[in-house]
Amino acid sequence: MSEPVSALGGATHQGFATIREIGPLGMITLRAKPDVKGLAAAVKAVTGTALPAQRRIEVNGDRAAGWMSPDEYLLILPYADVAAGLAALAAKLKGEHHLAVDVSDARAVFRIEGAKADQVLAKLSPVDLARLEPGELRRSRAAQVAAAFWKDGEGYTLVSFRSVAGYVMGLLTHSAQTGSELA
Repeated sequence: MSEPVSALGGATHQGFATIREIGPLGMITLRAKPDVKGLAAAVKAVTGTALPAQRRIEVNGDRAAGWMSPDEYLLILPYADVAAGLAALAAKLKGEHHLAVDVSDARAVFRIEGAKADQVLAKLSPVDLARLEPGELRRSRAAQVAAAFWKDGEGYTLVSFRSVAGYVMGLLTHSAQTGSELA
């Protein structure tokens, strides 16, 4: 079996904020209506977290569960644990209407860190970052591409499609250039 490779090989940039491509991370898209019997227990079995509320992400160490839409959740876990996670979901949700898919290799993940990390995203996304609370997950865009991001600590985690990882890294790098801070 081949080893997983992140989209950009762990690319980094140091400007007024630090940009890092992280990964590979395990990711499962889980489609299920919130009233599906056993859904909360299934998410807890895979991530160790509660079922996230609307526009929230629940984090438990290297695992997380994020609300993506009224019937979609993003489960994040170690890459090597995805097969076991899918099996646990299948067992816990047996007979219930749901869909669980491994999207690990279809996504790229970035960290934007530093005291001015919010300025990097403010240049790219139509989100009022001053109002974005820790643990709040926002689906939006980074310039012209779909992205989801959340604040944790002194930084943000951003998820995009792997096919546009180079573009997103370029956007983040350009937005974090020293001397381009917002007034």
